[in-house]
Order: sequence, then structure tokens, then C-alpha cells
Amino acid sequence: MNTQNKTLYERLGGYDAIAAVVDSLLPRLESDAQLGRFWANRGDDGIAREKQLLIDYLCASAGGPTLYTGRDMPTSHKGMGISDTDWKIFIEHIKATLASFQVPQQEQDDVLGFIESTKAGIVE
Repeated sequence: MNTQNKTLYERLGGYDAIAAVVDSLLPRLESDAQLGRFWANRGDDGIAREKQLLIDYLCASAGGPTLYTGRDMPTSHKGMGISDTDWKIFIEHIKATLASFQVPQQEQDDVLGFIESTKAGIVE
């Protein structure tokens, strides 16, 4: 199968690769001076559940066989007060994380394109 026929999920390396990126991304977000407030009062169990939901969401959205059972993005983020500045910082962390895993540029662009498509339901 050539690259053109593969899903983004397959091109990214499947579940384990996506989970590894999330494992690297979340600590970056939690320790960020501005974004850390979103996790400041969360218990380890809640963060672990959120991490699994994020992995499932990304895998399913990239064309993988994973079932996402969480809420939609507007419901999940309502009332959090996520600003455009927060969003820009978040995107920079995603870019840095993908680069650290040496994800090819086309896949980085595809991931960022998808993530940007969720902005309207997340930023208030």
C-alpha cells in the first residue's frame, strides 16, 4: 500500500506512536506557565482519564480503529476560558512535540490542519 492510500493514523505509526506523542505533549502543557492552570487542580486519576480520551480521540479522528467515547469538543471545553493566546501556545507545543518525534512534514501539516479545525469549538 502506498502512502497515498494510508490513513493519517497509519502514516503516524498507529496507536503506540500517537500515545507516545500524547505522553510527551501533556507534561509540556501541564508545565507551561500559562496553560498549566487548566490542570492545576486536577487529580492524577482525572488527568489519566483525560489522557486516554485524548489518545482515543486523536486515533479515531486520524482514521484509526479506536472508538472515542468522550464528549464533543465544545461540551468538553465549555467554561474553561480558553483564549486565542492559549490556543497559540498550545499549537506551538504540538509543533515542538511532533518535531521532537521527527514526524514527517506532511503528517505534521495534516495533524495541525485537523487540530485547527477544532479551534472554533474550544476557544471562547
